[in-house]
Amino acid sequence: MTLRQKMLLMLALTVMGVVLAVGWTGSVRVRHVFEDIDRQQTEMLMGQFQREFNQRGADTAEAVHRMADSDVLKRIAFDLNNGGDSAPYLTVALPLAQEYRLEYLELVAHDGSIISSLQWTARFGYKEPAIAASGKPAFLKQEDLPDGTSQIGVFATRTVAGSDPALYVVGGRQLDAGFLQDFPVPAGTQLLIYRNVSGPFDTHNFAGVADALSAAAHYQALVDDARANGQNAEGVVYVTNRREDSMSVTAIPLKAADGNVLAVLVVANSRRNMVEVQRHFQDIAYGIAGLGIIFAVLASLWIAARISRPIEELARAAGQVAAGDWETRVDIRSLDEVGALARSFNNMTRQLSEQRDRLVQTERVAAWRELARRLAHELKNPLTPLQITVENMVRAKKLPKKQFDEVFKESAATLTEEIENLKTIVGRFSDFSKLPKPQVVEMDAREAVRRVVKLYGPALEEKHIELGTSISAEPLMILGDSELLHRALSNLVLNGMDAMPEGGTLTVSAVRAKETARISVSDIGAGLTPEECERLFTPYYTTKQHGTGLGLAIVQSVVADHNGTIAVENVEGGGARFVIGLPLVENSRG
Repeated sequence: MTLRQKMLLMLALTVMGVVLAVGWTGSVRVRHVFEDIDRQQTEMLMGQFQREFNQRGADTAEAVHRMADSDVLKRIAFDLNNGGDSAPYLTVALPLAQEYRLEYLELVAHDGSIISSLQWTARFGYKEPAIAASGKPAFLKQEDLPDGTSQIGVFATRTVAGSDPALYVVGGRQLDAGFLQDFPVPAGTQLLIYRNVSGPFDTHNFAGVADALSAAAHYQALVDDARANGQNAEGVVYVTNRREDSMSVTAIPLKAADGNVLAVLVVANSRRNMVEVQRHFQDIAYGIAGLGIIFAVLASLWIAARISRPIEELARAAGQVAAGDWETRVDIRSLDEVGALARSFNNMTRQLSEQRDRLVQTERVAAWRELARRLAHELKNPLTPLQITVENMVRAKKLPKKQFDEVFKESAATLTEEIENLKTIVGRFSDFSKLPKPQVVEMDAREAVRRVVKLYGPALEEKHIELGTSISAEPLMILGDSELLHRALSNLVLNGMDAMPEGGTLTVSAVRAKETARISVSDIGAGLTPEECERLFTPYYTTKQHGTGLGLAIVQSVVADHNGTIAVENVEGGGARFVIGLPLVENSRG
């Protein structure tokens, strides 16, 4: 991935991340605000319901109290207390209820027996336990009806004034849809009452407006929870699979005086407005995110022109310098940090070029000095005996002829030997300076190794050196000059022999290592110091008493001409190993 692409991705992700985070935070905040509003609205409705309930209870208690103080009931009580029959009063509840606007009414004797019942005439003589609440505030009561249904109502119980034994009046009014219609319910809010009759949940037990009743079945879980635990139950109810149709519902248990839950008030607030506001936030967030991505693209293009493209030019120029083009320059004229970097790069390449020229000149001078020093050292050894021999011959002219002839003969032999040494020395230097370029052909590297092993086998045996070989069974095809490789491998074998004057083991191997032929020659001699490993392939550097320091330099030159590598390493336990890596022919062709 390029720098430009990384910047584009980073900017796009940053913008999208910030926008989405803000959108999510706004959406959560909107939800919390609407939840607070719903909670406050529910509490307000609950307070209003409680006030209306108390007011209806107070009105009911007042109506029952006025009825208990009426002359009609006083006469009935007087008649009954003086042995009168209760049968004539079986239907008296109906006109009394109409007069005092009560929906439920029963006259009850002092022993709890019903004398007259508005809602269920046939209950004459049945016991009515509600007389125990005589004189107390209004209370909730479930009233069974002749058709098998039941209703919830607000009841009050009072004793007829002056009656002894007591005559009780139990009157009430329904707590139903009509009661709920008096509430100024806000738009989007539904109010229902569930009558907590025995048995499983049944939507027919709900009372409320028709629109609210259509979703009543979805409130079962919350209603059952409130019925079972006697505590408020809250939750989100999804009427359909659309979020905007969901409701925030609170189920509030309504209890009788004994603590039993007689009804459940359900307050359902629509979440449509909240969902629409959240979607509005999301639409804005997505729009801003889209604009942010466009901005990121434009910003990345601008950054590319100001930063990434100059950096790419710098990278390209650095690659050219690494490839050997020391004259490479970059043309960046900006005054910012990138421009300063470009100017520093140009200064660096100019200084490197100048230092390279100085270094090349210095190396040339050092090489010529080293060559002169080595050549002088090598020539000095045979020249000294030559000088002494000539001086002896000059002095021998004064000797008798017989003695002169003896000295002359010895001196001539010495001169001939030292002149041959000079020729050998000059020949070595000449060979190094005139190494021929390899005449490469496709060949098997194993054959070059086998040829060297076969040639030096007898010599190794004579020097008590054991020869170990490890040659690959598969061909190691390379492009090489067999004669030059033979010469290089011979030098390595001879070095190994010289490193083990007392005998030892010489190991030669030729194996495949990935895409190269790996040829190694190792001995168990004294090994090399780190400094010797670093300088061993330097021309004219030698660790031998009579070496010229050209053998391993020639080996390195041959290997380099074959596009290979050579390295030396110490062997664990003692000795040195020379490793040559030559590219296999398929790799060379690729």
